[in-house]
Amino acid sequence: MTPVRLTLSLFSLFFFLTGCADESQVRQKTFYAFGTQINITLSGVSEQTANGVIDELNTTFDEVNSHWHAWQPSVLTNINAAIAQQKPIAITPETAKVITLAKQLAQQSHHLFNPAAGHLFALWGFHQDDWFQPRPPPKKQAIKHWLDSKPTMDAIHIQAGYLSSDNHMVKLGFGGFAKGYAIEQVIAVLTQYGIHHALVDIGGDLKTIGQRGERPWSVGIRHPRQDGLLATLTTNHNESVFTSGDYERFFTYQQQRYPHILDPNTGYPARQTQSVTVLHPDPSVADAAATALFVAGEQWPKIAVAMGIESVLVVTSKGQIEVSPALLPRLRLTDQAPAPIIRSLGTS
Repeated sequence: MTPVRLTLSLFSLFFFLTGCADESQVRQKTFYAFGTQINITLSGVSEQTANGVIDELNTTFDEVNSHWHAWQPSVLTNINAAIAQQKPIAITPETAKVITLAKQLAQQSHHLFNPAAGHLFALWGFHQDDWFQPRPPPKKQAIKHWLDSKPTMDAIHIQAGYLSSDNHMVKLGFGGFAKGYAIEQVIAVLTQYGIHHALVDIGGDLKTIGQRGERPWSVGIRHPRQDGLLATLTTNHNESVFTSGDYERFFTYQQQRYPHILDPNTGYPARQTQSVTVLHPDPSVADAAATALFVAGEQWPKIAVAMGIESVLVVTSKGQIEVSPALLPRLRLTDQAPAPIIRSLGTS
C-alpha cells in the first residue's frame, strides 16, 4: 500500500464550480422528491426542451415513489404484507426484474447489502418520516431476535409472475438501491427526448451521460467531517458516482450518534468507515456497492471484487483515505485531504 499525494489545481476547482462549456447551453433544474433535492443539469438543449422534460420527470419520480416506498403505502408495502402473511403475491415483470437484480447484488456482496433487512431498519427507527428524532437504540433482545431469524434475499423466490418468501421476517426495503433505479429511469426519459448530455443528481448520488460542452463532467465528493469537498473526479459517458456516508442520515441519543447504515451481521450501525464512493456504469450497482463496501470496512477490496467494482474511494473511521488503482488517475484531492493509500483489489 503506497501513500500518494494528490492536489487539486485552481483550474480544476474553477471548472467544478462553474464549468467550461458554453453556459448559455447549460440548463439546471432543481426540484424535490423522495424527501431530498434533485438536480438535473442538461447541456446543449433549449429552455423549452428542458422545461418539457422536467414536467415528465416529476411524473416519473411520483411513479417510482409510489412503487418502492418502504413505509408509506406502495407496491412494496403490499409485497411486504404478503410476505408477513406467508402468501404469494403477483408482481409485474419490471418489479421482478428489479428484485432479481437486488437479490443478485446481495449475494455478490455476501449479504452486506441486504434489502431483506427492513425489520432491522424499522427497529432502529429509520423506516419512518421522523427518523432524525432522538430516541434510545433498540433493545439487545430485539436485535438478537432479528439476527436469529436470518432474513436475507435468499429467502425471496419469484416464479411464474409471483413472489413468495419462506421467511416471514423478510421485509424488503431498497434504501441502498432505489436512488440508482430512479436515476436509470430519469436517463431513459432524457434519452426519449433526444437529450444525450446530462448530469442527474439525487441527494448527492449521480449519473452523467455525454459531457458538458467540450469537456467531461466534473463532480465533487463531500468531505465526511468538514464543510466543503474532499475531492473531485471526472466522469465519462454513462458513469455513476454513489457515496454512502455516516453523515447522511443519523440520530443522536445521549451524545452518541447512530448512523443509518446498519451491519446485518451485528444488527448495529457499521462503524469502520466514514464514507465510501463508488464509480460504475450502472447506478443501481453503484448504489448497492457503496452500501456493501461501507459495511465491509477493512475487507472492502474483497467485496469490491465480488461485486465487479473497480473504482472506489474509502474514508476510514480514522479519516485515512484509501483508493483503488483504477480510480486514482481521475481523482483530485483537495488540500484538506490526507495523502491516500492505494489498495489493490482482492486484498485485505
